[in-house]
Amino acid sequence: MTHDAGPAKGRVARLRRRFPRADAVVFGHSHIPLHEAGDDCFQIFNPGSPTDRRRQPRHTMGVARIEQGRVAFEHIALDG
Repeated sequence: MTHDAGPAKGRVARLRRRFPRADAVVFGHSHIPLHEAGDDCFQIFNPGSPTDRRRQPRHTMGVARIEQGRVAFEHIALDG
């Protein structure tokens, strides 16, 4: 888990370089929900924010589960 304030363009590659042995990285800064995967199945996940939705239509949070040896992410949209 890390704070990534860099540009959106190139984020998957940048976080892959920063965490070369990780299967996935959870990051934040923008409060904007995001889930992307690189060519090698490396994943990045921003859960968004349950308190400050910024320019998003809803507040969100994230859930990470380990399924069959891989991490699976899910965004949960919150009411109100």
